[in-house]
Amino acid sequence: MKQDVQQALLSELIELKASRKQYLDESWVRSPLTRYGEVRFAAECEKVFRRLPLIALHAGELAEQGSFVTRNAFNLPLLFTRGADGKARCFLNVCRHRGAELVGQESGCKHKFTCPYHAWTYDTQGRLVGVPYEKNGFPGLDRDEHGLTSLPCEERHGWIWILAAPGAPLDVQDWLGGLSEDVAALDGEHLAVFDTLTETFSANWKFIVEGGLESYHFRVAHRDTIADLFQDNLSSYRIFGPHIRSVLPRSHLLDLTDQPTASWDIKQYANLLYTIFPLSQLLVQQDHVVWVQLTPRSADKTDVRISTLIPAAGNTEESASHWRRNHDLTVSVLKEDFAIGEGIQRGLGSGANTHFNLGRYEGALDRFNKTVEAYLTTRQD
Repeated sequence: MKQDVQQALLSELIELKASRKQYLDESWVRSPLTRYGEVRFAAECEKVFRRLPLIALHAGELAEQGSFVTRNAFNLPLLFTRGADGKARCFLNVCRHRGAELVGQESGCKHKFTCPYHAWTYDTQGRLVGVPYEKNGFPGLDRDEHGLTSLPCEERHGWIWILAAPGAPLDVQDWLGGLSEDVAALDGEHLAVFDTLTETFSANWKFIVEGGLESYHFRVAHRDTIADLFQDNLSSYRIFGPHIRSVLPRSHLLDLTDQPTASWDIKQYANLLYTIFPLSQLLVQQDHVVWVQLTPRSADKTDVRISTLIPAAGNTEESASHWRRNHDLTVSVLKEDFAIGEGIQRGLGSGANTHFNLGRYEGALDRFNKTVEAYLTTRQD
């Protein structure tokens, strides 16, 4: 992030803190519960999850030529590979012969993939390279037409992005728009995954996202973990197309007033949260990044992957305990949010509410939901 932007964001928060004010939207709003129901979820699957760019992997998960990863998302079995040409690719993990699952392992290193059913074989570029008894059984078979079905895939800023729509155009730079420079500055190419937790929560995916978009709850929900580390109900946000950058200042924010503005480093005095629409959040802390990746399974169930990304050269025996403490603390704090989300989900159909009330300091939640709705109502040919 450019120095002048850091100064402006921090100065804004210092002024608010000094005047005992919050970063406020113009008015508070009512958020209808229909945003979280089955009908809405079906529309989101069709018009959001399968039509918009998604961060699928960190590039370090496909570090070497021949490395592969399998995932399942939105009822799609996915196979990610890195070919001999160094390029990352994404395919449907489905054999073109009889539709069997091609690769059963979660990850590994292979230069060819052989179907466990009839041994049709493909290379890391998805090309069909072997068919047993091909001459007699499949005379005239065009191998070029029977390679693995590919999905649009692009590696940028240290992450691997996909579109869950074969043949659709994918331009990550265009998708990130004004946020691209910030994401590039995270230096994702030189980060490595320290540890990952994957867990399923009984909550709508939007409840998971919304938990990070305001600090109104910090003093209460996180009173035993991080409440004392951050300002009470003080944060700000900016909109970048469909994406959001939130700034969560730490408790020692006012120490900056004794330092020249040219030396201000926002990561030392605030956490940055990038909500990369629709299903990823990048939590930038002092010396590492936490990636929260969502895979909605149903209107009331969401798979969550929490990955702590550290400098690739920074995972030494001496530093391991530091990264472990940070990873475990982050997981604990996020689980506090997710448990509340599960509680909201349990009460959703109780009849207690017809809507939620979003205060003026919770404006990012309304903006996020309006972004979802904009994609649901916009025609996408």
